[in-house]
Amino acid sequence: MIETKVFDAVNKPTISDKKEIIDFLFEHLQEYGDPKEDIQKAIDYSIKESVSFGGFTMLIKDDEAIVGVTVINKTGMGGYIPENILVYIATHKDFRGKGLGKTLMQKAIDHCTGDIALHVEAGNPAKHLYEKIGFTNPYLEMRLKR
Repeated sequence: MIETKVFDAVNKPTISDKKEIIDFLFEHLQEYGDPKEDIQKAIDYSIKESVSFGGFTMLIKDDEAIVGVTVINKTGMGGYIPENILVYIATHKDFRGKGLGKTLMQKAIDHCTGDIALHVEAGNPAKHLYEKIGFTNPYLEMRLKR
């Protein structure tokens, strides 16, 4: 049975839930992922475990197994910078190509208030899904690393 769960500042995950989500994202983001410490920071931000504007972590389970996760952080901005940033979205590698990523993305969009930004590598195959949903690429991102 497919079930959607949303964790936020009011409905926080248990320690074991959080570990399961971090492990899932670390494994299923594959080459597009980050270290577990960074994944935990994004989740902690989304559920206000750190000083933040909040957001949410949403997951889809099939029976008891996680099959998809997204993490959205609120930016505290609006207009000139989108109100939300999609930090992570991943589907279980055995469930790809079945529309689960699109379902998860649409549920996350419906749960957000305001605009959403995301970063995606040019070669990431998920880029096509984001474009189909309506994301555009109006800017070139530049970073100064210190």
